[in-house]
Amino acid sequence: MNSIYLRVVGLTDVGNVRKNNEDSFVVADLSGTALIGPDGSSGRFEVGERGVLLAVSDGMGGLKAGEVASALVIETLPKAMRNGRASAPDDERLRVGVQQAHEKVWTTARDEGIRMGATLTAVYVQGNVAWIAEVGDSRAYLIRAGRINQLTKDQSLVQKLLDAGAVTPEDAAHSPYRSVILQAMGHQEDVAVALGRLELRSRDCFVLCSDGLTTHLSAEDIRGVVLSAPDLSVACDRLVNLAKARGGFDNITVVLAGLGGPLPAPCVSTDGLEDTFEVVQSFG
Repeated sequence: MNSIYLRVVGLTDVGNVRKNNEDSFVVADLSGTALIGPDGSSGRFEVGERGVLLAVSDGMGGLKAGEVASALVIETLPKAMRNGRASAPDDERLRVGVQQAHEKVWTTARDEGIRMGATLTAVYVQGNVAWIAEVGDSRAYLIRAGRINQLTKDQSLVQKLLDAGAVTPEDAAHSPYRSVILQAMGHQEDVAVALGRLELRSRDCFVLCSDGLTTHLSAEDIRGVVLSAPDLSVACDRLVNLAKARGGFDNITVVLAGLGGPLPAPCVSTDGLEDTFEVVQSFG
């Protein structure tokens, strides 16, 4: 019997300016032990009984604290979800895993007497549904039937100004407040996890990335690169290299995941989501 699977490629790059790479990513088969991270670039993952997790984290805190924070998030989240209650609903398993990863960073920072934090964008594929969790301003996009949609919403000061109508989208893209985020994993005692639910369709492609990519590339830039590339590996390389060619001021991380297997075909719709996506819990 055919099963749903993901072909995944990930790449992280220090960029042109930074000395340290504070980004981390992981792709983990929660039904087994298979995973890829910064030291491994690609793989095929069957969506087994416990699903597949994709996650990107961008650390902050100065010196090497950012590297530590993002590494703790990426290490703790899949372990927490593997060890979680098997009978728990899928959204609860993801939410609890994110909370445990947050607590790990918070307690480590407290014990070390430092302040540090990290963003987290996670996509948890279970059956024909994906759950999307967000803390901070790393992003998840969906490319479906030639269209691209942002599944996450930046938890940033500039996004708050945009929502209030205080700035235009054009001004927001170049605002000095773009990098001021309103919460991060382990940076404050409590964290509010934004959560979305997506019904999957055949040939869906997820794009997870840190803001080192989206500072330089628009959603349409990303769509154009992915759709014009012969495969996901080439697309991933092209995205990172284009961000570097346009400045590469920050670390750049990209994870691309293409869906295959017995999934419904996408329908033609004005927004490309066909009422298959809903915000379950928003931030603020």
